[in-house]
Amino acid sequence: MSRLKLQDSTVYFGNKFVPFSRANISIASSPVLYGLCIYTVFSVSWNNKQKKLYAFRLNDHFDRLVNSAKIMDFHGFVDEWTYDRFEDDMLALLKKNKVQEDALVRATVFVDELVAGTKIHGLKNSFCAYVYPMGEILPRTGISACVSSWQRTADNAIPSRAKVNGSYINASLMKNEALLNGYDEAIAVDDRGHVTEGTVANLFIVRGGKLITPDAATDILEGITRSSVLEIADLHDIEHIQRSVDRSELYLADEAFMCGSSARITPILSIDKRPVNDGKIGPITAKMMKYYEQVQRGSVKEFAHWRTTVKL
Repeated sequence: MSRLKLQDSTVYFGNKFVPFSRANISIASSPVLYGLCIYTVFSVSWNNKQKKLYAFRLNDHFDRLVNSAKIMDFHGFVDEWTYDRFEDDMLALLKKNKVQEDALVRATVFVDELVAGTKIHGLKNSFCAYVYPMGEILPRTGISACVSSWQRTADNAIPSRAKVNGSYINASLMKNEALLNGYDEAIAVDDRGHVTEGTVANLFIVRGGKLITPDAATDILEGITRSSVLEIADLHDIEHIQRSVDRSELYLADEAFMCGSSARITPILSIDKRPVNDGKIGPITAKMMKYYEQVQRGSVKEFAHWRTTVKL
């Protein structure tokens, strides 16, 4: 059972650490009215044998916040925050909450103004973050997925490379449709009919022993876990390809999985009620799941630069 209780936790809000109950924004603020905020979620993994806690790819998550801020014209955050400040405050947040379990940290930058309309440029930016139990955003034993009837929002409508809170209306509609129809998760396609990603995770399929994932031109978020999978594949001499993927290829896949900071690596056992690998976890997926977890927990020496030790 998780020791972390979000309602009882300490959070970072308004340049200081405060109780969760005091971290509030107005109903007239830009994030509430227009969804004007960006975020990233990074994972922390507890190694019970070592009695150590590791934050995963912290610098990459900061870079994602900066890149999202640049796309969204949140110059206040770009000008005021450095990686060193981000790392210090996030490690302090974990220490204050005495985290000794797998958990997630959601870090958000938002336009901190009241009734400002749809404007962005020149408005005040604020930063907040909180830690919460890892849980299971998708069943770790495997999921059933469907191709959504909702189309993935195009990059020239809401930028895919920016992790913008407001864009998750699109994902929420897909997820809602999937759950109402008895599936665990949805797979989105773009305006050209190419497969993009899930609602909260990137997508990989395996065909002929090769990992295939939609490329960055297919309205996807360039996920940090996705990048990790590609680098792990290189280490294990698993060939991988980034390209457009057609819907029909999903039904021909030897294996398939989702990946993300919250989803980790989650096997897909069926797509549109068509079994993938006879409804079983495939060998490449299983290898990725095991090794990715070992990397996160500091159980292997490889990719040590991805791990930041939290001094509790």
